[in-house]
Amino acid sequence: MPIKKDETGKRWVEMELSVPGTPEQVWQAIATGPGYTAWFTPATIDERVGGALRFDMGENGESTGEVTLWEPPFQFGYVERDWAEGAPPLATEITVTARSGNRCVVRMVHSLFASTDDWDDQIEGFESGWPGFFEVLRLYLSLFAGKKAAVSATMASVKAPQLDVWKRLVDSLGLAGADAGETRTAPRTPEQLSGVVERVQQSDKERYVLLRLTQPSPGIALIGTYGFGDATHAGITLYLYGDDAEQRVVVGARRWKDWLRATVGQTPH
Repeated sequence: MPIKKDETGKRWVEMELSVPGTPEQVWQAIATGPGYTAWFTPATIDERVGGALRFDMGENGESTGEVTLWEPPFQFGYVERDWAEGAPPLATEITVTARSGNRCVVRMVHSLFASTDDWDDQIEGFESGWPGFFEVLRLYLSLFAGKKAAVSATMASVKAPQLDVWKRLVDSLGLAGADAGETRTAPRTPEQLSGVVERVQQSDKERYVLLRLTQPSPGIALIGTYGFGDATHAGITLYLYGDDAEQRVVVGARRWKDWLRATVGQTPH
C-alpha cells in the first residue's frame, strides 16, 4: 500500500492483521517490553503516558521514544523523535479490536508531518519490514503466549545480489526448496537447528522462511534477506521460549554471528 498524504502535510502508512488471542493477550504482546521481546526485538516500555520506550536493534543501535497513548487493552501509541537524523518525529499508533472466535484485529499506523517527500521512502520501508515479524507475532500468540522469551538477532551485509545471498543462506541451512509443513534440519550450524516450516515468502524486496523450532529449544526462527541499494542484508533471528531461554540465547549468539558472516561472505570488522 503506497504512502498516504493529506493537505496538512501528514504522511502515513497503515497495516492491519488478524491474530489469535484475547485483547488482553494481544495487548501484552504489542504494548509491553517482554511482549515485544517475544516476537520483535528486545524492548523496555514504561507503561504509562509519558513513559520511556526503547527498542534494542542490536548492531543497528537503538530506537527510543515516549509513550503518547495508553488505553489498555485497546490503544497504544508512542513517538520516536530521533528515529533518523534530521527527520521529523515519527508517531506510531496501534489499535486492538476484538473479533469472534478468540481473535483480534491489530491496526498499526506510522505517521509524520513533513513539507517534502524526503522521508517517504523510509516510511514506505516500514511496510516491507513488518510482515515477517507479524508472522512471528501470530505464531507466538498461537503457541507461546505469556511464556518467558529471549531473542538472538544476527545480521550480516554483503555487496551482492539478493538472490545469490538468499540461495547461499538457504543451502547452508538445509532450507532450499522448503515448503510449508515440511520438517527441516540444518546440516552444519553452530547449534542444532530443526523445525517445521510455517511460511516461505519471496519477492523482489525480501525473502524469508519462518520455522517453528524444536531444536535448539521450542521457539521460532525468522531467516531472511532483503536488498538495500547495492547491498544485501541477511538475518537469522531466533526467538526461544521457556525458563532457560535467555541462557540458551547467550550461549549461541557469538557463534551464530561468526557463522552467518562466513556463510554470506561478509568480512568481520
